[in-house]
Amino acid sequence: MFMTPLSSSQIDAYNTTGAANKDKTDPQAAQDKFLTMLVAQLGNQDPLNPMDNAQLTSQMAQINTVSGIQQLNQTMSNMATQFGSLQALQGVSLIGRTALVEGNTPVVEEEVAFGGFDLAASADSVRVDVMGKAGQVLGTVSLGPQASGQQFFQVPMAGVDPAQVRSFSVTATAAGKPVTAKTISLAPIAAVGMSNGALKLTSSSGQSFGYDQVIGYR
Repeated sequence: MFMTPLSSSQIDAYNTTGAANKDKTDPQAAQDKFLTMLVAQLGNQDPLNPMDNAQLTSQMAQINTVSGIQQLNQTMSNMATQFGSLQALQGVSLIGRTALVEGNTPVVEEEVAFGGFDLAASADSVRVDVMGKAGQVLGTVSLGPQASGQQFFQVPMAGVDPAQVRSFSVTATAAGKPVTAKTISLAPIAAVGMSNGALKLTSSSGQSFGYDQVIGYR
């Protein structure tokens, strides 16, 4: 019985089917299986119509291309795994530091509320209000003139139950016109972990956020 040369569609079908099994995703295993098939094909070819050099070269080029792609995929997968491990290791060193994340939830410690903001431009008047869960103002501080960029505040909260604090707001003006102020929450990092391949940080208050959400540290 004689065998005809493998067509491109047959080789593509072989590679697609092989991807379903772990051993066939191994570049070396795929190449070994292909060579076994090729040797069998050469041994059973029609002596009156043998495979020419062009056909043989074409099939060898195809399997080398496929093997190269598989090796590249494996290399990228290994790099992703190593990067994840490295990121987790770096994350451990962040425990105990304070992350800056976009948000308007203040940290309340020892009857003082802490937070920050980022001014789009210099302001001649800045006021920070700390709000309660019922929408009431629990504390206010006037910071006066402030330069553009990141700024931080402390609002006295004597006699206020921290559990009742909900958020803070920043009102900034320059020459009577409003200045955009992006609020920043301070999040003391208490724990780190990996979730779906991404580093997750957890603050001392239980807030969870991604490593890519951090805009700075203190």
